[in-house]
Amino acid sequence: MNFIDYYKILGVSKNASQADIKKAYRKLARKYHPDVNPGDKEAERKFKEINEAHEVLSNTENRAKYDEYGKDWQHAEAFEKAKQEQGRYQRSKATHESFSEDDFSDFFSSMFGGRTGRRSSSMQFRGQDLNAELELSLEDVYRTHKRTLTVNDRKIRLTIPAGVRNGQVIKIKNHGAEGINGGPRGDLHIRFSIWNNTKFRRDGDNLYTTVKLDLYKALLGGDILVNTFDGKVKLKVKPETPNGTQVKLKGKGFPVYKKEGKYGDLFITYDIQLPENLSSREKDLFEELAKLRS
Repeated sequence: MNFIDYYKILGVSKNASQADIKKAYRKLARKYHPDVNPGDKEAERKFKEINEAHEVLSNTENRAKYDEYGKDWQHAEAFEKAKQEQGRYQRSKATHESFSEDDFSDFFSSMFGGRTGRRSSSMQFRGQDLNAELELSLEDVYRTHKRTLTVNDRKIRLTIPAGVRNGQVIKIKNHGAEGINGGPRGDLHIRFSIWNNTKFRRDGDNLYTTVKLDLYKALLGGDILVNTFDGKVKLKVKPETPNGTQVKLKGKGFPVYKKEGKYGDLFITYDIQLPENLSSREKDLFEELAKLRS
């Protein structure tokens, strides 16, 4: 495996902060995202490299392993265990001359130059867990959908349940790095980064939005059409509705994670708009109303 300089891929220095790494990743990921560059194989390759680099450097533990072991960072735990075993072997050999090298694994012997001509039992190591971040829009996670990810040159097809939250991490078993000497694969941990470009604010399973209401409708009442996340609904406004009034539309919020058919609520706050550019006739009528009220 050739050495890949993840710092160079993201365009950051080796002493870059985690914030700098995340900022560089977001900028490059959006530049080379397949949706922005449809059919561009070079952009697809760059996007894959960028995600791989971020996967390693955004995790402080993995980053430390990468800084020490380079391309072999995924097997850092195996190397550490083998080093410890070598130390125990050397200490034991110093006091027990009859100690046999056959008691150690082929992996250990090959790593530290031991005699491999003899057959010995192989030590198996579980593969390293991998971490990845997946950027999605709020609209993406409103419905359950399938998506293909590329992690370490492997395509992984997964179903993303509706209602996933920002910062949530899910584990996909046996989709991490390969094990050593036939050991099991590690797991893949995917962290969701959800950005919102809608007029709705999400808080848990509930949604919040503001609806502009003209003065006449607020005073006299009547029906209005308001936007929900999945379409328009008719809403009845009560006469003499004060500014800032909040109404709740039950079941019109966000899907509840892994609870099919269950939704939070939508809360609407009225923002009453005063009429502008009044005509002379309108001003006269408002003055007449003012006299009536006094």
